[in-house]
Amino acid sequence: MEAGGRSGAHPSPRYSRSDVERRRRLVRRGLPAVAALALIVALLIGGSGGSERATAKRFATSWADGDYGRMYQLLDDESKARTPFQDFAAAYRSAAETATLRSLTVGKVGDRVGDAIPVHLTIDTRVFGTVHGVLELPVSGEGDQMRIAWRENAVFPGLRPGEQLTRATSLPPRAALRARDGSLLAGGDGRSTDAPDIASEIAGRLDAGPAEQAGLLRALGYPSDARVGVSGLERVFQRELAGTPGGTLSVGGRVIARTQPRPGTDVRTTIDPKVERAAIAALAGRYGGVAAMDPRTGELLALAGVAFSALQPPGSTFKIVTLTGVLEAHVATARTGFPVTDAATLSGVRLENANGEYCGGTLVDAFAHSCNSVFAPLGAQLGAARLVDVAERYGFNETPGIAGAATSTIPPADQIGDELAMGSSAIGQGLVQATTLQMTIVAATIAMDGRRPVPTLRVGERPRFVRVTRPRVARAVARMMRAVVAYGTGTAAAIAGADVAGKTGTAEIGNTVPTEDQDDQDGEQAEQQDVPETDAWFVAFAPSRRPRIAVGALFPEAGAGGDVAAPAVRGVLAAALQHGPGE
Repeated sequence: MEAGGRSGAHPSPRYSRSDVERRRRLVRRGLPAVAALALIVALLIGGSGGSERATAKRFATSWADGDYGRMYQLLDDESKARTPFQDFAAAYRSAAETATLRSLTVGKVGDRVGDAIPVHLTIDTRVFGTVHGVLELPVSGEGDQMRIAWRENAVFPGLRPGEQLTRATSLPPRAALRARDGSLLAGGDGRSTDAPDIASEIAGRLDAGPAEQAGLLRALGYPSDARVGVSGLERVFQRELAGTPGGTLSVGGRVIARTQPRPGTDVRTTIDPKVERAAIAALAGRYGGVAAMDPRTGELLALAGVAFSALQPPGSTFKIVTLTGVLEAHVATARTGFPVTDAATLSGVRLENANGEYCGGTLVDAFAHSCNSVFAPLGAQLGAARLVDVAERYGFNETPGIAGAATSTIPPADQIGDELAMGSSAIGQGLVQATTLQMTIVAATIAMDGRRPVPTLRVGERPRFVRVTRPRVARAVARMMRAVVAYGTGTAAAIAGADVAGKTGTAEIGNTVPTEDQDDQDGEQAEQQDVPETDAWFVAFAPSRRPRIAVGALFPEAGAGGDVAAPAVRGVLAAALQHGPGE
């Protein structure tokens, strides 16, 4: 035995370097065959499970996408026979509203165990935070033929057969509404106020949510007995004032999520108490609407009556829009002359000036005296496509962005009709409809050299504008609006020491081109009821060269715009100019 050796040890085999390399090459050649064999075995063992998991994942990802139709296609025949698609989709919508679902993320899809496949879900909610759970998705059939054996408890993770997803929520104390100067418009549970005369007109009221908003309020987590803003500023700022609900979310009787209500924030609005009081005084208890805006910022300083909710034909105030198009398209210039007459004939029908008056002369004079006999033919010459384009740039057919505000409309160009209908639209009749707010925005756009201010009711928001027309065109329109107040139909809006630019409107109600029989009937009805047959409008801004305030007024069925609406606007302009908007 040699020194250092071990008794009974076997001698170690000896390999040359070439033998070692040969063995390595053989092992490397055999690895792909072994891997392929392992893959074949895996496919033979788990192939059906893979297709089943894929089906389950398609169902879950379709749910995440809100594609209930695709989900329904994956149900087995028995489930479809038992549950119509409408009920299936309603069950998922109801669960989403209950949970205040914002998004759903599909995680791991596990192997089938019996007649269910576990699907891991992450559910992001508005009220209850993030909820993690495993949905035991019931299935039937096998492999590629597997389908979802749907049950109503498959609408949310953790639900057992016969259980429902439920919640209990509450709102925090409502935040306060404040005027521009910080005075309280509405606060506390009783909605107390420092200015009851203003608050009664603009603050709005709380009540049970309207039926058409029930789904939305439920999806936001509001309790079923919640009182929400249904009018005025309370409606406009509902989400901010109400805050975020809190409560519990339960599957069956088991609470799976719990949060506390989060208070809203006080809202300081753009409403200027002095201007608002002037707007209320201008209404003088009459049905109508008055709106006031700082054209430099889009801030709404006053809204009284139905200023942003009532739609009426804007009458000749719409000639601002038509005039913009006429000047843009070079259909006429300020110096273009027109015959002095009492009517124009379009499509074989006479369209008369207000009260059968004779007017004409230059385009400036025709605008100042609101000549239908000039502007109806100009509108027909301009054409429907160009008129609609200009109107939409001014904001027609566009949501104003204020809750509860109606959308002012003009029909699509291909639906306006013949030359007579075109002329009627150009003078703010036909099917054109506008709110007082919209026509105030039209005036404010001219005040800002053709940039349309985006209205806001929140103090401090960054001013936003939309380019409507070139400054040169807007300034030409402004000069003609000054003529309206200087010597035209709007002299009742003149203010000593302040250059006012404005436009009257006297809109006929109903069909502006009646038949002979209708004309006789309408005349008899008007005589019997002694009710004016026209809406009175006026819009203006001042000072005309450095505008600080734009005001619009509408008085339905009240008479002529120059007689009724112009003096009302004058009072609001004077109040605003006396102390300055926001002072």
